[in-house]
Amino acid sequence: MNIIVYGTRKCRNTQKAIRFFKERRIPVQFFDLTERPFSPGEARKIAQALGNDVIDTESRLYRERLAFMEVSLEELLLEHPGALRTPVVREGTRITAGYVPEVWSSWFS
Repeated sequence: MNIIVYGTRKCRNTQKAIRFFKERRIPVQFFDLTERPFSPGEARKIAQALGNDVIDTESRLYRERLAFMEVSLEELLLEHPGALRTPVVREGTRITAGYVPEVWSSWFS
């Protein structure tokens, strides 16, 4: 099982997601989106899998700037990671946004 967690070090939900997998002794690769944004290919996969569910419409960045702009979902993923629901967790073709341990549990049960 190859779990990849995208988020930020300061995000509590990202920290909880990493802890969730480590407590179950499942290795995790963590990518901090403030240091290393999505690659174009990864952004495309996430956009196709999650659609607009990956956008945190309650985030300050989204409410103040992006809600009024016409931005493609891939562009948003690449250029504005602060507007995403984090963590984005990927295992193969399965991808989730936000803290959803019940879904992750189903991946390895």
